[in-house]
Amino acid sequence: MKKPLLLLLFILSMHSYAQITFEKGYFIDNNDKKTECLIKNLDWRNNPTEFEYKLDEQDQSQKINITQAKEFGIYKVSKYIRQTVNIDRSRTILSELDYDKSPKFNEEKLFLKVLIEGKANLYEYENSDISRFFFKTENTPITQLICKSYKISDTEVGENNTFRNQIYTELKCENINIQSIKYLNYTKAGLSKIFAKYNQCQNSEFTNFETTQKKDLFNLTIRPGIKNSSFSAKNAIYTNYNADFGSKIGFRLGVEAEMILPFNKNKWAIIIEPTYQSYKAEDSQPNLTSKIDYSSIELPIGIRHYFFLNNTSKIFVNAQYQIDIAIKNKASFKVTNLADDLNVDSSGGITFGLGYNYKKKYSTEFRMGLSRDLFSKYGAWTSDYKTIALIFGYTIF
Repeated sequence: MKKPLLLLLFILSMHSYAQITFEKGYFIDNNDKKTECLIKNLDWRNNPTEFEYKLDEQDQSQKINITQAKEFGIYKVSKYIRQTVNIDRSRTILSELDYDKSPKFNEEKLFLKVLIEGKANLYEYENSDISRFFFKTENTPITQLICKSYKISDTEVGENNTFRNQIYTELKCENINIQSIKYLNYTKAGLSKIFAKYNQCQNSEFTNFETTQKKDLFNLTIRPGIKNSSFSAKNAIYTNYNADFGSKIGFRLGVEAEMILPFNKNKWAIIIEPTYQSYKAEDSQPNLTSKIDYSSIELPIGIRHYFFLNNTSKIFVNAQYQIDIAIKNKASFKVTNLADDLNVDSSGGITFGLGYNYKKKYSTEFRMGLSRDLFSKYGAWTSDYKTIALIFGYTIF
């Protein structure tokens, strides 16, 4: 158990393989000087307080923090502006809510992410605790769109959705009426849509930074493979039942659904892969005949991390918990004048994988499953079932 975990931690520590690239961008300093440069694109999940840049590929990288730059951006990807704003950091966790529906503002200097830029602008601020949106029009400076949860009683929660009234008041347009914002949610997708609609209504040229860079966030992959499985069993009372079925080569067939998480340069994903597998073997010894016929649908669910090598190649590691749904689960042990028939226990297990992906289309993976006890529900019995597999993948979309 320790060795696979250490191996996974070692692989995850190989930052040199993670293609966090320097991409064409710019920054504007406090003297309004614009510098064309290459900016390290971290695809920030939380709004940054600093960024790293190079003047060219050969240059040594440097860092600039929020006190030194008024604005920075990566062309066709993202843009951040420094602003001193009033922000409400009220939490949404039930145990931390108060009974006051009014926001509690604090003045802070932040890098706001630009989502929509036109006649009406939409900005986002996000960290691990909160997500807040801000807007600006020709007549209104940058202001937070207000949405706050609060307690009505110990068991009832209310929500201050002032942001809907703010939008209705500030974004006057024939295409935006009370019905279009009545059920508007305080989300990036919903707010971006309404601000884009307003700019279109005003015949204003605008940039939607959420659509300037297409991200494929879902992949479906056919994954056949070859697996090597080994199985042995022991009985603590009747040692005559002990059997070693050895290693068997078999085939497996899976279909993997991969959901790419939309941050940190798409390096993290959630994966689920329904897979058919089978193991059938016999063991003959003096006075003992043993058989096992075991097939199941495996359902490994876990996380994947990518390490980009270049624009077409990347390696990845997986860590998954595997649910097992048995189809056939019979095992028999026959000693002279004695017999024991068992049902294989469909217990879960842990798997680790290391793989390579080419052009987001073709992949191969080496996967190892940690030892599982298929007889765990029988007190006298213990068993050891292990698998390793070589898996090939073809991504449909």
